[in-house]
Amino acid sequence: MKITKKKMIFLILGIIVFALAIDFIAVRKIATDRFAVYETKAKTMNSSYGKISFIDEGEGEPFLVFHGITGGYDQGFDVLSGRTGDYRVIAPSRFGYPGSDMPKDATVDMQVEAFAELLDTLAIEKIFVVATSAGGAVAQRFALMHSERCKGLVLYCSGYPASEKPTKPAEGMTGPPEAICNDFAMWLISPLFKPIMGMDRSVIKQIIPMKERRAGIVFDGDVVNKDHTNNYDNYDLRNIKVPVLIIHSEDDKLAEPEKAKYWSNEIPACSSVFFSGGGHLMTGNSEDINNVVDEFVEKNK
Repeated sequence: MKITKKKMIFLILGIIVFALAIDFIAVRKIATDRFAVYETKAKTMNSSYGKISFIDEGEGEPFLVFHGITGGYDQGFDVLSGRTGDYRVIAPSRFGYPGSDMPKDATVDMQVEAFAELLDTLAIEKIFVVATSAGGAVAQRFALMHSERCKGLVLYCSGYPASEKPTKPAEGMTGPPEAICNDFAMWLISPLFKPIMGMDRSVIKQIIPMKERRAGIVFDGDVVNKDHTNNYDNYDLRNIKVPVLIIHSEDDKLAEPEKAKYWSNEIPACSSVFFSGGGHLMTGNSEDINNVVDEFVEKNK
């Protein structure tokens, strides 16, 4: 039987659609299976701002980890997941992320107070604080508001305020729009992760499922990522009274390296390490990061 050109086009398109559907289903299954493992580890406490879910594992010096946008307790835990033999890793979901409520009219400072309550619940007086990406604003406020609870602050490719006060409020998108905060849309645009954000497409397996993260992502985009600008006076990092370690990549496409360099010279008790490569996730630098964090902890515990 002769196959017409039109039928051939439809056949090819059908094969492509089928292959893409198989890939989406496979990626989504891997991602949801991964997340299910973390769900079994999660605990929940009731704070003044609603439920806070968190993972608490490991022994040694305690670390409180603030994850970035599209994160949750799973991504927060992954920051130090290989170090639970050395450290106690406490990784909460920030507001609107898996297992944590989204309070009405939420602010960065409310997140800080919720995490201070978490430390009270866990009977931890002082702790090392680690933040990645969008979690940096919350961690910086934590160090400024509760220096008495903070042994040291470690900022992994975090965001920073500008060197001078902005003349106008932050506008536009500072995170994924709500319309694409679903599994299929994120999977569809994942081939753009590398050219736009410098991240491998495989990161999608750590972002799905999106439903549990959507409210937090929208909050980060609307409030948290704009707080350095809209509440600039709250972020004079020269007033931080605890030791600070800045770790950043020179080729980070999401958190400006120049801001990190500026503040590394302005924060009083600050040490810093800048990698030439690795992008926003500092890929390939794990061993060096572990070494500098260990030195920082040994010096300040």
